[in-house]
Amino acid sequence: MSEQPRDSSAPTLFTWEFASDPYPAYAWLREHAPVHRTTLPSGVDAWLVTRYADARKALADPRLSKNPQRHSAAAHAKGKVGIPGERRAELMTHLLNIDPPDHTRLRRLVSTAFTPRRVAAFAPRVRTLTDQLIDAFEGRGEADLIHEFAFPLPIYAICDLLGVPREDQDDFRDWAGAMIRHGGGPRGGVARAVKRIRAYLGELIHRKRLELAERGEEEDGEDLISGLIRASDHGEHLTENEAAAMAFILLFAGFETTVNLIGNGVYALLRHPEQRALLQRALEEGDERLLAAGVEELLRYDGPVEIATWRFATEPLTLAGQHIAEGEPVLVVLAAADRDPERFAEPDVLDLTRRDNQHLGYGHGIHYCLGAPLARLEARTAIATLLRRLPGLRLAGDPEDLRWRGGLIMRGLRTLPVTWNSADG
Repeated sequence: MSEQPRDSSAPTLFTWEFASDPYPAYAWLREHAPVHRTTLPSGVDAWLVTRYADARKALADPRLSKNPQRHSAAAHAKGKVGIPGERRAELMTHLLNIDPPDHTRLRRLVSTAFTPRRVAAFAPRVRTLTDQLIDAFEGRGEADLIHEFAFPLPIYAICDLLGVPREDQDDFRDWAGAMIRHGGGPRGGVARAVKRIRAYLGELIHRKRLELAERGEEEDGEDLISGLIRASDHGEHLTENEAAAMAFILLFAGFETTVNLIGNGVYALLRHPEQRALLQRALEEGDERLLAAGVEELLRYDGPVEIATWRFATEPLTLAGQHIAEGEPVLVVLAAADRDPERFAEPDVLDLTRRDNQHLGYGHGIHYCLGAPLARLEARTAIATLLRRLPGLRLAGDPEDLRWRGGLIMRGLRTLPVTWNSADG
């Protein structure tokens, strides 16, 4: 790792206290060390990019590769970069780990699942799932919105999109739960869940290929895995490992980001009652424009992805005056960039009416989150339905007692206990 003087006044990063509120530390870094070398909890050294202009530039810089094989210390960091277990499970060939031209080819194959038309067609299913989940606890007057609502909603939605049969979706919920529970702890727990998901996806791909062959072209399935199989069979040269890796990363990236978007978003609204009341009035009047703008502000204010996934310098480069050597990891801190006062007026204020809100919550450039339209749909539906169906929704307990999950990339609450004015109460 190239040398950078250590500043003894720099804040301590990646502690449990830091996880609860990282924004003061990020403000210090933006002002004093906008491209900052640090040692991650895994022991890997990396550069943190915290200013908006630098972050936006880095996210689109072709000299920063997504391929972990570009890491100069790959042998030393084996198993410490990326998702635990994905290398052993042969799930490395996905959109978060590859560069053009392979990235361009695979993104084109999967992008048809996230067109505006396809996402709009999925809206009724999201509404149904949302209502079913709320039905299960509405009469109780209390719930944990993470485990009973924000977590299962995107799991079931992404399973539907992939084509996982309904009778198997609870297994996916269990495996995904293991990934979240162990996200900031032992990597072995995540690796075991990844192994189970990989085995299941291999079986599912094989089964769907047989079903498609029996039914014929005219009855091809509409789910994403069937689409990936058809593309492979029609000469796109998609291997089974690539198909499984694509399905896996859509599950992994597609559910946890939405869990956190809903959880963080609802928590922010409950901590800012004037903003929540403004949104509720707009919804009662049938005006959903503020809902769409509000979700964008929630993404900026306390988004689900704290740090963008790994990048590695393919050649020596300079960023904000810091020399970065070939092979060194670069991590763009989206949470810091989206509170940069050079880009956003009063960045630490939640303002659902904020305009010109070009946040980086879902990235920028060719690696912009493919599933962002679906996540936005789920968040809008979830938040609007919660406010409509749970009058007087409020936190149950002291905010200081809430705990945030540890982990490098994602930012989300472990639990979100709430109460409301139930009809039975």
